[in-house]
Amino acid sequence: MQRALKERPPNGGDDGIVGIVLSARDAMRDALSRMWERRGLPARLLLLTAAFVLIAEALIFLPSIANYRVSWLQERLTAAKLAALASEAIPGGEVPSALRADLLRTAQVRAIASRSEGERRLVLQADGPITIDTVYDLRAEPVTAWQSLTHKLTQIGDAIGTFFAREGRTIRVIGKSGSDRSDLIEIVIPEAPLQSAMLNYGLNILWLSIIIAALTATVVYFALSRLLVKPLTRLTSNMLRFSEDPEDASRIMPVSGRMDEIGVAERELASMQAQLASLLAQKNRLAQLGLAVSKINHDLRNMLANAQLISDRLVDIPDPTVQRFVPKLIASLDRAISFCNSSLQFGRASEAAPRRDLMLFKPLVEEVAESQGLPREGFIQFFADMEPSLRIDADRDHLFRVLNNLVRNAIQAIESVEGKADGEIHVAAHREGRKVIVDVTDNGAGVPARARDNLFKAFQGSTKKGGTGLGLVIAAELVQAHGGTLVFVDGEGGAHFRIELPDRSAH
Repeated sequence: MQRALKERPPNGGDDGIVGIVLSARDAMRDALSRMWERRGLPARLLLLTAAFVLIAEALIFLPSIANYRVSWLQERLTAAKLAALASEAIPGGEVPSALRADLLRTAQVRAIASRSEGERRLVLQADGPITIDTVYDLRAEPVTAWQSLTHKLTQIGDAIGTFFAREGRTIRVIGKSGSDRSDLIEIVIPEAPLQSAMLNYGLNILWLSIIIAALTATVVYFALSRLLVKPLTRLTSNMLRFSEDPEDASRIMPVSGRMDEIGVAERELASMQAQLASLLAQKNRLAQLGLAVSKINHDLRNMLANAQLISDRLVDIPDPTVQRFVPKLIASLDRAISFCNSSLQFGRASEAAPRRDLMLFKPLVEEVAESQGLPREGFIQFFADMEPSLRIDADRDHLFRVLNNLVRNAIQAIESVEGKADGEIHVAAHREGRKVIVDVTDNGAGVPARARDNLFKAFQGSTKKGGTGLGLVIAAELVQAHGGTLVFVDGEGGAHFRIELPDRSAH
């Protein structure tokens, strides 16, 4: 005994075995999961269809085998009733042993008992003692739906119990013998014939279920494959093929003409692919054009710089005609160089992130006016309407560029009006809570109605002939980088642009 105790592994050994079993189970589950994930949609559909059909067949099989068992036992009870009637017809009520054996063999039972009019008697007794292992009462008559369900589940449980019962069991079955519930017939039978009959019936049902499941799964698979799987596979293949070369119009999804959801998906995908291919082709052309423009712009800017140096020397020539045209020539060259710089700035991938600081706003506005040569006596007046103590939270360089573009546009709008000598540009600002409102107005030619929808679109929003509209686009991008907005405000005469710039805490 002591040696056996010494040879017994410690508890840690049992825990180790349990751990190994759990690890193996987890590994198997992971392997099955990976195997399932590697399966394509058609294979998954086939497996799921077969599994669901088999589940449906199993749900049909269990009630069927339960009904077969009850019918088989009812047949034995009916045969026992006939044997009982035959024995009662014998004069004296004594059944010879040979006849008793024949009746029991014909009814396939070992003993028969009955109760009629409250009197119970053993009709045909067995040879030798009998041990009853279990009793089944078939007299139940459910009334309500719940009782019927419970009764059916009980019969299914009894049928399953019969399948897995030990060999050699003897059972007693009780059934009705007449219209009176107190009248009954009882039989004692071996369970082996019932098990054998149920097994044969179950095998027949099993093979039939497998055939039906295979046929159903095949039909359902091909139907769903044609309706769903193949169209989805076609959509997936087309998307992968289109992603390899989105600019190739021949890769656009061909529409099958279906009117269901698959057809809608095909049409929408084809439409999106066509739009994307068109946009990519347009972007590619614009990129090539932009590269060419950048190269031309670079050389043109150098040539304009040389022309500007030469024009600066013309200032020293005392000829009145030269002196009258030199300022216009210099202004034109300045605008051309500024246009080249704006084009190159717009061509950059993105603006640098703003480096914000809380600063006084009025000195910045005055610096912008000074850089534009404002005010111009007798021609353009400039007004900075704001409190000297007003502070704004922004990037100084970015905000300077924004105001410079707006003021320059205002100057050009005033200059476009022939003979105008009372031009005015107003820059007004005030604080509203955690944001600053800046209004830039002028009394120039204003913004035509046809140009207002495209004011902030590159190469589309210019209000003057030959313009690009890049100034407003760049200004709007810089304001948006601060979390603010730049909008055009409708009004009578001139132009009115409003900037709303929130503080960093508010943004």
